[in-house]
Amino acid sequence: MYCIVAAWSDTNELIGWGTAARLDRTDNSLLGRERELEQVHDVLSDPDGPRLVLVRGEHGVGRSKFLKEVGERLRAQGTALHALDCVPGNGERPLLLALRLVMALEQHRSASPRQRPAGNVVTRALSAVDQRDRTAMETLLRASLTQAAPSAVMVDDAQHADPDSLAMLCRIDSSRLAPGVRLVVSAVGRVAPGPGGRRESAPDAVGEGTSRHGRKTEEARAPGRDGRAGLLAQLAGIKGARTVALSPLGPDDITALAARWLRATPDAVLARHIEELTCGIPGAVDALLTGWTRRGEIRVADGHAFLGPRTPVPVLPDDDRFVTAVDALGEPYRAVAAALSILWPLGRTALQLTAAWTGLSPDAVNDGVRDLVEAGIVDELPGSDGATTEGWTFRLPLTAHTVRERLRPMERSRLSATAVEVLWAEADSGPPGQVKASAWALPDEHAAWTYRADRIADSGSLVDPDRALAELTAAAQQMRPGTDDQAVLRWLGAAVNLTEQHSTRVQMLQRYATAAYLASDYPTGRRVTEALLRNPGESLTLLALQDVACQLVALTANQQDWRALSRLATKRWWDELPVPTPAKVTGQALALCRLARWQEAADLLSRTQAVWNTTPSARAAPRCFKAVAENALGRPEAFRHELPMPEAPELPPGKVYGLAVAMFDELAVGYDLNAATTLLNSRGWTLKLLPPLSQFLHHHLTGQWDQALESARHLLATNEVQTPGSDSCLLPTRTAAILLARGRITSALNMVDSSCSPEESPPRWSMHASEAEALRTLGDMDAAEKTLRRGLAAAREHGQIYGTDELCALLAEVTAEAGRTAEAAEHMQHLEQLASRTGSDRTRLRYLLASARILRHDAPHTAREYLREAVDLARTRGLPFETATTLLAAATTGAVPATLLHEAYDVFGSTGATLWRFHTRTALREAGLTIPGRKQATAENDHLLATLIAEQLTNRQIATILRLNEDAVAQRLSRLFTRTGKRSRTELATAVLTGSL
Repeated sequence: MYCIVAAWSDTNELIGWGTAARLDRTDNSLLGRERELEQVHDVLSDPDGPRLVLVRGEHGVGRSKFLKEVGERLRAQGTALHALDCVPGNGERPLLLALRLVMALEQHRSASPRQRPAGNVVTRALSAVDQRDRTAMETLLRASLTQAAPSAVMVDDAQHADPDSLAMLCRIDSSRLAPGVRLVVSAVGRVAPGPGGRRESAPDAVGEGTSRHGRKTEEARAPGRDGRAGLLAQLAGIKGARTVALSPLGPDDITALAARWLRATPDAVLARHIEELTCGIPGAVDALLTGWTRRGEIRVADGHAFLGPRTPVPVLPDDDRFVTAVDALGEPYRAVAAALSILWPLGRTALQLTAAWTGLSPDAVNDGVRDLVEAGIVDELPGSDGATTEGWTFRLPLTAHTVRERLRPMERSRLSATAVEVLWAEADSGPPGQVKASAWALPDEHAAWTYRADRIADSGSLVDPDRALAELTAAAQQMRPGTDDQAVLRWLGAAVNLTEQHSTRVQMLQRYATAAYLASDYPTGRRVTEALLRNPGESLTLLALQDVACQLVALTANQQDWRALSRLATKRWWDELPVPTPAKVTGQALALCRLARWQEAADLLSRTQAVWNTTPSARAAPRCFKAVAENALGRPEAFRHELPMPEAPELPPGKVYGLAVAMFDELAVGYDLNAATTLLNSRGWTLKLLPPLSQFLHHHLTGQWDQALESARHLLATNEVQTPGSDSCLLPTRTAAILLARGRITSALNMVDSSCSPEESPPRWSMHASEAEALRTLGDMDAAEKTLRRGLAAAREHGQIYGTDELCALLAEVTAEAGRTAEAAEHMQHLEQLASRTGSDRTRLRYLLASARILRHDAPHTAREYLREAVDLARTRGLPFETATTLLAAATTGAVPATLLHEAYDVFGSTGATLWRFHTRTALREAGLTIPGRKQATAENDHLLATLIAEQLTNRQIATILRLNEDAVAQRLSRLFTRTGKRSRTELATAVLTGSL
C-alpha cells in the first residue's frame, strides 16, 4: 500500500535472521602478512643474513601480532627467544632498554669465564643505570651482543624506548653480533626511511618554502629534535640492518579480517565503510567493529553482515590507541588537531584559521601540524608539483571523526561557521553555485557540497540564516534518495531550526518528515507528521495533508507499532484533527488496509466517495486503496482498471511513484510477472528505480535467486519485512521458498517461526503456506494440514481471497494423500471457484496442477490433459521456476515428452534449486535419459547432502526429503566423508557454513 520509498526499520522486534553481530577474535592468526612473514623468517634463518631486522608500520597496523608470529616460528625451530615490550613512559628512564637487553642476553652468554669482563655483568649494568654512565653501559651492551649464545631478541614498540639506548644501538655494527644472535626491533613508522633517515618520498610538511620539518629552510633544526623517530630512522640505515615495512591491508584482506571477526561475510556497503574509515589498518578495523557491535549496529542474516539503519560512525573511547596517540602530544597539538578535524578540506587556509581559532602563532600552528604528521596522525597532501604541501588530512577518517565529535557543540559551531564564511567568500568570487578551490582537498564536487552543507548545518545561527536555509535545502534536493539519507535528514533538521516563518516552517517540516522516512528514523517521522496534522496551519494544501496522513500511517506500520496503527484505523482518532475530511478518510483507509481489514476499508471509501472523489490528485490515493481492498476481497476489476494509471499525467511524480510501486508489489503477491513488467514499461522505469523490496520480488519471480537472497539478507537483517500490499509478509515467505528449494528446510522453518507477530498484527496467511510446504517436505503431513487450516481460517476472518489459492491447493493435495478424496474434491471445487472469481492465471495453474496430482491414479487421462494445459499456461506466464516445476510434473507422468526434463533441469540449475534438481536427475534416470555433466552431478549431490546435514536433519528426515531409504542415505553419507576427508557431521556442517566444502 502507499509507498514513499522502501526504507529500513529500526524496531526492536527483529526476526531471527536479523541478529546483532558479535566480535569473535579467537582466530588470532595473521591475515595478509604471508609475504612479509616469509621474508623475515628467511632473513633470520640465514646464517649469513642481517643480524638486525627493523619492522616498521603505523599505529594499529599489527606490528605486535606480527612480531609474535615471527617469534613463534623461531621458537618452533629451536631458537631461544627473548621478548622485550616497550611501553609509554620508558622513554623517560635513561638506559632502560640497554639494561633489559643486557639482562636478556646474559641468560645465554657463550663466552668462557676467562673472556668475560670482570665482575657480574648485570650488576655492572645496573650500576651504570644508577650512575647514568652511558659509556659503561654501551661497553656492556656491545659485549653482550657479541658474546651471547644463539638467540633472538624481539623488541616491540621501540618508539617508546629511551633515546640513549636507541643511540647506542645505532652506533653498534650489527654485522659484528655473535653468530646466531638476531635482534628484531618493531617501531611505529609509515614511510620506509632512506639513507640518513630522511623520508625520501614525503613532501614538505607545511608547504611551499618550508623544509620537511615545517620551518624555513635557512632555520636550523635543534640537535636531537627528531628524538626517537630520528634515531629509529638512523637504526634502519646502519650497516647490516634490514627493514621490513608493514603496509596497510588491501580491500580483500580487510573484508576477510572483518568476516573472521564477525563470523559473517560483510556486504559491499559494510565492507566499503570499513575500508574508507580505517584505511586498511587492522587496529582501526578492530576499534570500528567494536564500536558498532557494542551498540548492536551490525546485523547478521544468513551468514552475512550488514550495517543497521541510521548507523552513525562510532566515537572511539578515550583509552583507544588512536585517541591516546593524539592526547599524548598534549597542547597545543590537540587544539590544532581539533581545528583540522573540521577545517582540513580548506587546504593551506586551514592553518591561518586554526591560528585565529586557537590564538596560537602561525609558527606554533606549523609546529603542531608538523608533529601531528610525524606522529602519523595527519597526512600531508602534496601540491600539483609533488614537492610542496598544499594541505593536510587525518591519516584515519575514524580518528578525524572522533576528534571532531569530542569538541563541545559551541566549538564545533564556531569552527564550522569559520569554514562556511571562507567557502561563501570563495563562492561569491566565482560563478554562482560553483564550489571552488577552498575545498580543493575533497575528491569531487559532490563531496565538496556535502562538506559545505555539513558545516552550514553545524554552524546554526552563527551564519546568515537565509543563505544557510537556501543552501541546505538545495543540497538536500541534489542528494539522490538512498545515497546518504542520514545527511539529508541532518541538513533538513538544521533548516527547520533556521526557519522562523510559520508557513515556510510547515512546508520544511513536511520535507523533514519525508527525509525521516527515507532515513528509517521512524520515531522522528511519526513525531513530525503527527505534529503537522495537529497544527497544519494554512499553508498546507489538501494534497499535502493527504500525503502527511499517509506518511504517518506508513511510518507507524514500518515501525510495526500495531496498537498505534489500530488507533489510526478509527474515525475517532482522525476526527480530533483540524484537517480536511478527505485527508482524514485517506489516512484511516490506509491504516485499515495495512491491518488487512479489507472490508472495512472498502466500506469506508464507498461511503465517503463523494468527499474524496473530486480532483485527480485528491482521489488518486483513496481510489488506489479501494482497488487494493477490493482485489484482496476477490473482486479484481477495480484494481485492473487502476493499473494503467490513466490520470498519472495530472499527478505529482512522487505520488505516481508511490502508487505505482504499491501496485507492482500487489501484482507480485499474485505472481503476475507479465502485468508487473507491463506496469514498469508503461512508466518507462528500469528495475533499479524500484525500492529494494520490490527489486527482491522481481528477482524472485524471474528466477534470479542469488540476487534475491542477497537483497533478502539485507532487508531481513535490518527488519524491513513489511510489504505495503495485501500480503504483508512477502519477503519472509518468498525467501523461505528459495531456501526450501535449495534444501535448506530447517532454515526455511526458522524463517517462518521467527516471523511470528503479536496478536494485533495483520494475519500472515501466506506464511502458513510456506510452513506447510516445509513440513510436507519433511513428511509431517498432519502438522502441514493443521498449518494450512489455520492459514485459511485467518484469511477467512479478514475476508482475504486474493492469494489464498496456495493454501487451498496444498490442502487439497494433503487431504488426497491422506486418502480423504471426497474432502480433497471439495477443496479443488473451491479452488476452481477462486480461479473463476478472480480470473487469476496463477490460481488456474494451481488448480490444474493440484487436480492432476489428485487424479493421477483414478483418472490418468484427465490428469495428463490438465498437465498439458498447465504447461502451456506456465509458458505464457514466464516465471522460470514455476515453468520448470510444471514441466517436471508433466514429464514424469507422460503428459509431455520426457526430453523436456532437460529444460527443467537447466532452469533448476540456473536458479540454484538444488533439491528440485536432484529430483529431476532421478526422473531423468528413470526415463532412461542422459544426465548432463556426471562429475558436476556428483558434486551437486554431495553438496546437497552436506547442506541437509548442516540443516541438522537426521538420516530418516533426509531419506524422506530425497525420497530414498535410510540405508541409501547412510551409504551416500559414508562416501561423502571419504571424498571430503571430514570425520563427523559437525565437520561437514562447518565446511558448508564456512563455504570451504
